[in-house]
Amino acid sequence: MDKLLQILEDKLTPIAVKLEQNRYLTAVKNSFMAAMPLLIIGSFFILLAYLPINAYTEFMLNTFGSDWQRMFTIPNNISMAMMTVYVVVGIGNELAQSYGLDRMAGIFAALASFFVVTPMHPFADDTLGIGIPLGNLGAAGLFVGILIAIISVEIIRFTEKMGWKIKMPDSVPQNVSKSFSSLIPVALVIVIFNLVRIGFEQTSYGDVQTFIFNNLQTPLTALGSTLPATIVVLIIEGVLWSFGLHGANIVGSVMQPVWLTLTAENATAVAAGQAIPHIVNYQFYSNFVKVGGSGATFGLCLLLLFAAKSKQFKALGKLSIGPEIFTINESIIFGMPIVLNPIMIVPFLLTPLVLCIVAYVAMSTGLVPYTNGVNIPWTTPPVISGFLVSGWRGAALNIVQIALSAAIYFPFFKVADNLAVKEELENEEVQQLQMDAVEA
Repeated sequence: MDKLLQILEDKLTPIAVKLEQNRYLTAVKNSFMAAMPLLIIGSFFILLAYLPINAYTEFMLNTFGSDWQRMFTIPNNISMAMMTVYVVVGIGNELAQSYGLDRMAGIFAALASFFVVTPMHPFADDTLGIGIPLGNLGAAGLFVGILIAIISVEIIRFTEKMGWKIKMPDSVPQNVSKSFSSLIPVALVIVIFNLVRIGFEQTSYGDVQTFIFNNLQTPLTALGSTLPATIVVLIIEGVLWSFGLHGANIVGSVMQPVWLTLTAENATAVAAGQAIPHIVNYQFYSNFVKVGGSGATFGLCLLLLFAAKSKQFKALGKLSIGPEIFTINESIIFGMPIVLNPIMIVPFLLTPLVLCIVAYVAMSTGLVPYTNGVNIPWTTPPVISGFLVSGWRGAALNIVQIALSAAIYFPFFKVADNLAVKEELENEEVQQLQMDAVEA
């Protein structure tokens, strides 16, 4: 086992480190994290509009009329339904900062380029002019926004490297000088993407968004929504954690855009009163796979708290239960430890896979409703989170999953606990012998 762990560590660690340090993935990940408060707020408004409680629905309908849900859907439209705009701003800022470029130039160039290639359509009333369909600013435009934001900053970096900028005398105020120095790079970005827009208008796709959506985003989201792909992702995440690397962050930088797109599509379907399309999405992964955090350690924490015989595991259980309730489990991962622990790595990898399959089967057979697209905070306690995204049956599923987690971890936990008890007894014997020798 030690030899196998060493081989895996030697092979996987360099790959994981490169992924974690990748400039583009880091920018995308940080942008989503920065936009997460808006996504969560928008999701809560959707929850208020479609709370699965009949008495609440009837009260709102009788009090505010048939259009009462509009009170909550409008805030959602300017938050979650416009998620691509916020992600584009974030990527422009993060990537420009990583290159040491003018951050505002990066933001403006990325945002302007995205709007240049985004199709606009006339309103039904010609006097109102033209507008951008909201759908193009949400999940449907996400991959376009990510690619364009990255390319825009790269163009600015190229112009900076070539020295293509207007240099003002030192006597000119810095803010004015900075504006003029960004003039040529930003203009070049807009010209290039305007040509891209014109080029795609001559094709059968009509615009770059349709091209990307049909040929890139749809296949990726279709793959990301499958059970086999999710299982592969969970295995990679668990293996990375086993070597002390933050598997959730590394995997999340790749998968989060896909899963959040699927979540947004679920939320859109709920808002439109349509059938929810996806089982796998960010809420499925966060609330029905990672029950208690990476490795689904909620059951293990309960074992540490109530079934441990060793002093160190009892103390760890008491220290960990508070954070564990809010799905923060680093104290267990590094305190037990699970990292580089041949005994505990097996259930750490196995438990999320079992919970994933159980949740997928429960939803695919109709026992539990699909998640409703509500972006609740990842720190929401299990059972509560299950109720918020899938009703009372989601909460019941969480309870079953916690029991499954405890059952899977139990035999491995007992082995580790017995070893810890044996080590503690040996230490006590050594200490007693030392005390006897001092007294003698």
